[in-house]
This record gives sequence, C-alpha cells and structure tokens, in this order.
Amino acid sequence: MIPGGRTAALLAALTALAGLSAVPAWAHTAPGRCAGTSPVVCHFDVPPGTYEVSVLLGGRTAGSTGISAETRRTMLAQTATEAGQLVRRGFTVNVREPEGEPTGPSGSPGLDLRFDGPAPLLAGVRVTPAPRTPQLFLAGDSTVCDQAGEPYTGWGQELPQFLKSGVSVANYSDSGEGSQSFLDNPALFAAVESRVRRGDPVLFQLAHNDKTTPADVYRAHLTAMAERVRARGGEPVLVTPIVRRWFNADGTLDNGTALHVNGLGVDLPAEMRSLAAELKIPLIDLTALTRQRVEELGPEASKALFLYDEKRDNTHTSVRGATEFASLVLGELRGRGLLKDRLVR
Repeated sequence: MIPGGRTAALLAALTALAGLSAVPAWAHTAPGRCAGTSPVVCHFDVPPGTYEVSVLLGGRTAGSTGISAETRRTMLAQTATEAGQLVRRGFTVNVREPEGEPTGPSGSPGLDLRFDGPAPLLAGVRVTPAPRTPQLFLAGDSTVCDQAGEPYTGWGQELPQFLKSGVSVANYSDSGEGSQSFLDNPALFAAVESRVRRGDPVLFQLAHNDKTTPADVYRAHLTAMAERVRARGGEPVLVTPIVRRWFNADGTLDNGTALHVNGLGVDLPAEMRSLAAELKIPLIDLTALTRQRVEELGPEASKALFLYDEKRDNTHTSVRGATEFASLVLGELRGRGLLKDRLVR
C-alpha cells in the first residue's frame, strides 16, 4: 500500500506515528481527510465506482479496529493488534448514488470510511480506483438492503466483511420491494442489469412482499430478471427468503407465516426451488438454512437474531442475525464455486 518503493522507511515512520488520529497525506491516492480518535472517520472525494482500499492498523498500544463504509456496511470485522504491531488489511468497496437503498436518501458524495471499536487504531489508508473488479450484486428487500437506521441491519450489509479485496458487493436491495416492483422500477433491476458484466453473480431474494402474487406471475417475474442477467453474461442466483421468527407451540417454524406461504396459498420458497431447477440456475435455500438455525436456538435465544426485543419485530434482523445469515449465504456461494476461495477471508 506504500507508494514509491519506500516500504521499510515509511513503516518505521508509521510505527512512530501510529496511534495518532491524523493520517499522513502520502497515504492517500484519492483526495481525502481523516479526523477523530474513536471513531476515526475518513472521507474521500471520489466519484461513484469501485475502489480498492488498503489500510494499516495498529500503533504503540494494543488496539481493536473494525471498519464500516458508506451506509453502515461492515467491511472488516473487529481486528485486534498488539502493542507495537502494524497489520495490513484490504477490501473492495462499491461507491454509488444513492449510497444505501436505491430509493432512499442520497447520503454524502464520495467515500466515507469509519474505523471504530473498543480501541480503534489507524496508521494509514490508501484508496485506488478498481473499475474492472468483479461485482456481486444483491437484488432483494429490507432483510437484505443497506439499512440506514439502527438497529435495522440487512444481511447484505454484513456480507462484505467476509470478502477479501478483488470483489465488491453492490447491494441494490430496497425496502418494501416484491418481484414486480423490483422488476418495474428503473432504479432497481434496470440499474443492476446495466452494470452486470460477464461472470458477475446476481442474487435475487424477493418474496417477503409478494403477499398477493399468484404463482405463475411470481415465476414470470423471476424468470424475466434471471434471463436478462444471463443475456448480459451474468450469473443469476435465486435465494429463498430468510424465515420469520414465528414459532409453533412445539418449537418449530412449520407454518405459513414463518415459511412464506402468501395470502393466496402460494409457497414462495417452493416456487423458487422449482424455478431454479427448471431454469438450471443456482439456488441458495436460505429459508431452509435460517429455519435450521432459528429452530436450533429456540423461541428465546433466537430473539437476538431479530429485532424482537427492540421493536417486537420477527422479520428484520439485528447486526448479529444479519451477520450470521450473511455467513450462511457466503458458505453457499463458496460451495457452489460462485466465489473463488482467494476472495473469501
């Protein structure tokens, strides 16, 4: 991450500087500035696009630093450093307008990074354009999207922390969207379609808001989007929806509310499974995976995965729930060869 071949000398200088809130000017390759100590917040004046970010963490004292970008996207989990230790980490970030949900507020222009945790220590940061980097697109609803307001957290918001540099997560998920509204809104599917390049995976999790969609219409919407992604050379992936935390008396989730049987009696995850087989495209059965996890925890412990305690909400996830569910998605992506192992932390 250090320009000009002066690695050893500059690392020595950084060892002395580490622990200070100011970041040396030479560390930037894009116009930027950092301020604060806990958290340290950095802003870079860059246009929308894909960027590689390299950071040097650590300092004189022991530290623990996590990194988020833009609208609360977790880019790096808490990383511990010993006193006198400097470690390098890198990730790829998608900068877009709006920076969070496509139909939400714009946010601030450029790239914003936040270094926080029990004892955040930032010694250096470098941001460089990476326009040809592969992208992983997400097309979903409020359980996937980059949620602006705490405590709401979509699993797509937590996915980037599991990926190394070399792939960016472009999350076009949007609250309240069903299969038809996502397809029809130019800010949603058309925006994804226009950006897909050969080999880019596009994950579709659309079911929560298809409450009155007939089976044939639901299948037609998903088919249209999958085929248009294929026509661009992308890799469509159907993702069944995360369960609702709605227990039966026997401690199971074997009911229509939890498992997304809609008001017309359409079993939406079953339709998605059938369609994936028909179209010969990958399926991530997140309904089955999250059901297993929620039933394993049981009615009480599973509250922590959702916003039950905060909002009496059994649909939307907490940071913990979103992180656990993102790790389930990652495992399925890796198992199906949709992400190269070198891109996974």
